[in-house]
Order: sequence, then structure tokens, then C-alpha cells
Amino acid sequence: MAAYTYEVGDTVTLKKQHPCGSKEWEILRVGADFRLKCKGCGHQIMIARRLVEKNTRDLRKKA
Repeated sequence: MAAYTYEVGDTVTLKKQHPCGSKEWEILRVGADFRLKCKGCGHQIMIARRLVEKNTRDLRKKA
């Protein structure tokens, strides 16, 4: 399993998809909890760092 360095503005692909069908999320806040914004519908969630690290499939750095 790769060790990712998460930063604000990066796009993370998670294992499970959001109900809108998208698996890609933009990182808005990094800390003990992450704030993620769905790239499909714009819905925002707060999720524990541990869950993001466990469920990450891919990480794309912002340009």
C-alpha cells in the first residue's frame, strides 16, 4: 500500500462511489478529519483521516 501525502486541492479516488456515481473527491481540509468535496455533485463531507487513508485508490496532485 502506497503512503500518500495529502494536501489541500489534491483529488483523491476512493474505493466506493458516491450515490451520484463519482468516485473522485477534492480535498478541502487536511487534519485529523478531512473535508472532501464530491467532484460529481459538489456535496461536502467530513471524514476521519483513518478512513480516507484506508479507502484511497489513487491520489492526483493539483496542477
